[in-house]
Amino acid sequence: MLYPLKFQPILKDKIWGGEKLNQYFNKDSNSKDLGESWEISTVPNDVSVVDNGELKGQSLQQLVNTYKSDFLGEKNWKRFGNAFPLLIKFIDAKEDLSIQLHPNDELAKKRHNSFGKTEMWYVMQADKDANLIVGFKGEVDKATYLKHLENNTLTEILNFDTVKEGDTYFIEAGRVHAIGAGVLLAEIQQTSDVTYRVYDWDRVDDEGNARELHNDIAIDAFDFDMENDFRIDYPKEKNVSNGMVSCPFFTTNFIELTSEIDIENTHDSFMIYMCVDGDVEVSAAGFSERIPKGETILMPADIKNFKLKSNYAKLLEVYV
Repeated sequence: MLYPLKFQPILKDKIWGGEKLNQYFNKDSNSKDLGESWEISTVPNDVSVVDNGELKGQSLQQLVNTYKSDFLGEKNWKRFGNAFPLLIKFIDAKEDLSIQLHPNDELAKKRHNSFGKTEMWYVMQADKDANLIVGFKGEVDKATYLKHLENNTLTEILNFDTVKEGDTYFIEAGRVHAIGAGVLLAEIQQTSDVTYRVYDWDRVDDEGNARELHNDIAIDAFDFDMENDFRIDYPKEKNVSNGMVSCPFFTTNFIELTSEIDIENTHDSFMIYMCVDGDVEVSAAGFSERIPKGETILMPADIKNFKLKSNYAKLLEVYV
């Protein structure tokens, strides 16, 4: 029954969103404020639905409940049970996102009955001089942070990086960050929608209302002892999986494809492919699916062998 699965994107308008997700990836929206396309999700009230093949119309949660370890992999089934562990997105920031951070597993479980949120970003396109905020400029302790927060000078101690296509960042829970205006990126994260906003550029909506900040609870989520090792350098050998990020929550590899390659799933996990440039044909067990730039496919864990074929594609390969 199981085959390469595509899901209907869950589109999210945001105060900072734009039109690139439609223009670049043909996401079905006329909104001028489209900020996110959730490609694979089991966040409550935002659960992905299959968009291809015999299982079309079934939810991702239904598939996990039904197929269990055949879908997730044996080790993931033992670790997570019915909880699908990843949330996969494309994000378009027409304006700056709020400065924010996320709690770790322990704090998120205690406060929100949720996973924590460790994530990574792969920049797909960036306007001239567009930047990301990741971490602090140097060593910052709690007292220094609170002083700048109180004085409305927080941006003076934040690290701004001008970015280009292919730049990759690893954002651990507890690290302050923000996506800057003009950046289009792919995001891989734990299944969590818990965000603590600490500063929102003093902006208000059309009715003059500011968005809620969470400084009272955010302070406990900071890890001020983190090293500034968030920039990811990775090899780019063609037609092989090049390691990018490997952490307890996910592994992500980079593949630049210029021919057909055989993939053997030895990871005891589902595998996800995000096409970040070009297009790719994925085939397994007599089933074939084309994935253009800006789309995503999931290979259930019991599909052990499949093919990726393209004259040109760049892919993010993700598993747990």
